[in-house]
Amino acid sequence: MGALARKVSVDDFRTLARRRLPKSIFEFVDGGAGQELTLRANRADLERIRLLPRVLTDVSRPDLTTSLWSQTFTTPLVISPMGSCALVWPQADIAIARAATARGIPYTLSTMSTTSIERMARAVQGPLWFQLYVLREFDFNRELVRRAEEFGYSTLVVTVDLQAGGKREKDLRNGISIPLRPSPRHLWEGMLHPGWSLRLLRGGLPQFENVRGYLGDTSAGLTIAARVGGNLHAGFDWDDFRRIRDWWKGRLLVKGVLHPADAAGLVAAGADGIWVSNHGGRQLDSAISSIDALPAIRQAVAAEVPILIDSGIRTGMDVIKARARGAAASAIGRAALFGAAAGEAGVARVLDILLDDIANGVKLAGTPAFSQIGPDLIA
Repeated sequence: MGALARKVSVDDFRTLARRRLPKSIFEFVDGGAGQELTLRANRADLERIRLLPRVLTDVSRPDLTTSLWSQTFTTPLVISPMGSCALVWPQADIAIARAATARGIPYTLSTMSTTSIERMARAVQGPLWFQLYVLREFDFNRELVRRAEEFGYSTLVVTVDLQAGGKREKDLRNGISIPLRPSPRHLWEGMLHPGWSLRLLRGGLPQFENVRGYLGDTSAGLTIAARVGGNLHAGFDWDDFRRIRDWWKGRLLVKGVLHPADAAGLVAAGADGIWVSNHGGRQLDSAISSIDALPAIRQAVAAEVPILIDSGIRTGMDVIKARARGAAASAIGRAALFGAAAGEAGVARVLDILLDDIANGVKLAGTPAFSQIGPDLIA
């Protein structure tokens, strides 16, 4: 039995990532904004939900399929957009996408990915979505959307909760930036993690490939949140959203929604789905947890409008709880990136653990199909 096969939970891979990565890099992945109140609430609010299972139902063949826009997906998982993944493993974006799409799981490429739109499309055969951070120059936003359309991305995910970069105190203390500006502290951490250092040197220092030349002078070594935040469109409003909706002829999800009135307004303005998210606790500290925001948003939009959720999803039972509260699918970010600390095989193992957990949970809840889970499962 291999070392990865002996790992049985996402938390096992979090422990692995903590061991394999320099402290500054691990805290960049694992940490949140401010005092990390929202980061902790995402887990605590999921953990306090209790279920009321049924018995004497035939669960011999659990069905994990879920429907989005009348399309059937083989699993209820999606990969959240993540920037700076190459700090964990060279070409981690591609490693995560390959493991995900091999299982029919859509991969969402971030605007701030360290792999370009074009390269990802050439490297991966499977469902690809593109996530747009709305930047100040609208012509540049239009070009990003055009590139995603040209290279076959099926869904556009517009992130709306990044009016500015969240204050990530750990990153400020650690000085994590892209381009990476090694300090004596970073060099010492690298010496303590020679495997990571060697992989980083072989893979090359990561860059934000989709926005090369856009973010301006990189010599200051700003933190990642500060550099991205300084180029965001803080005035992004409803008229701007309608412009983007007009550009994109395919499916459009809006990510970063917590208020039910915003969800209803976005659907009225042309959104095809709502992605409930507080950015994994990395933006507004003290924001409501995603799982607690979910029920009101489910009530605010029509039943046929698909809802996705992220922020805090670490187990198959979390995915089942999110379904019971109204989410058609759950998206994971950190969980996949913890797996990437062991390369593509690590990501594959994380995804298989989650899928096995969901299948087992569906059985024990007495529900033959994931799609049949409803609010009556919550005690």
